[in-house]
Amino acid sequence: MLFLFLDSHIHHMEPGNETKILEFLLLGFSEEPELQPLIFGLFLFMYLITVFGNLLIILAVSSDSYLHTPMYFFLSNLSFVDICFTSTTIPKMLQNIRTQSKVITYEGCITQMYFFVLFAVLDMFLLTVMAYDRFVAICHPLHYMVIMNPQLCGLLVLVSWIMSALNSLLQSAMVLRLSFCTYMEIPHFFCEINQLIQLACSDMFLNEIVMYFAAAILGGGSFTGILYSYSKIVSSIQRISSAQGEYKAFSTCASHLSVVSLFYCTCLGVYLSSAATHSSHSSVVASVMYTVVTPMLNPFIYSLRNKDIKRALERIIRKAVIKLLSVLGLKNYP
Repeated sequence: MLFLFLDSHIHHMEPGNETKILEFLLLGFSEEPELQPLIFGLFLFMYLITVFGNLLIILAVSSDSYLHTPMYFFLSNLSFVDICFTSTTIPKMLQNIRTQSKVITYEGCITQMYFFVLFAVLDMFLLTVMAYDRFVAICHPLHYMVIMNPQLCGLLVLVSWIMSALNSLLQSAMVLRLSFCTYMEIPHFFCEINQLIQLACSDMFLNEIVMYFAAAILGGGSFTGILYSYSKIVSSIQRISSAQGEYKAFSTCASHLSVVSLFYCTCLGVYLSSAATHSSHSSVVASVMYTVVTPMLNPFIYSLRNKDIKRALERIIRKAVIKLLSVLGLKNYP
């Protein structure tokens, strides 16, 4: 549907229309040539770690029948979204550094923005759904498998996808109505929606209203849902008589709480730092935290703090080593 919007928008432009500019420049982190190899190597390393780590989580969950539970179903979906989230921005940035070109086409920029907003909002929704899952598991343990049945789990993920896609389509359609006057420079390493709107030479008041309203409703609603779930979880844990029972109950949601804190704190840090310094460069550096670092750290948080994931990963690695030794003709190697 996004591509139909783009095609319709581009082909119906009048010759004299201001929106005839079909290219933007992504300025990235630094103009200094000697820093480019360092930036390229660092982000390539982080991207590969992100993809590999999240793929391992997906593989562990799908291959181990013991992990076929609602919590790990949502976790595997989160890992998939994290891979997609980083893949909307980092490969293009790496390509620009390698080719020494900062250009991104108008269509490419709108498409990148669409998918970035889609996966960012989907991340929030999945974290909220996972908080609800922990709430049911701790506050209603006897009815957990009845409430969190496969139909409800699938429906929650489906609704999250639909709402994220509709919001992203709305934001993209609002940007498509804007006019851009000249060869435009975006002071970022990807087409961030706020930076893109600021470059428009037409009235952007409606765009800002829609953008901040959606952020308040979707972001605020998700965060409120997480806070409510954890307030109920904390009050339920406080009623547990034994210290061992309290620890066991809290440990089941410690990983999720770590990921939520990391995601929301980094997002908040980006906007607070950009608002305080009014520097686009500080905003670019800060945004690396939630666009790259958070998806990269999620697999480590879940694997290091979760014995079930650890066991599944160890089993996968053991099988891979045995298969490799078999291929190399070392099947009976001690």
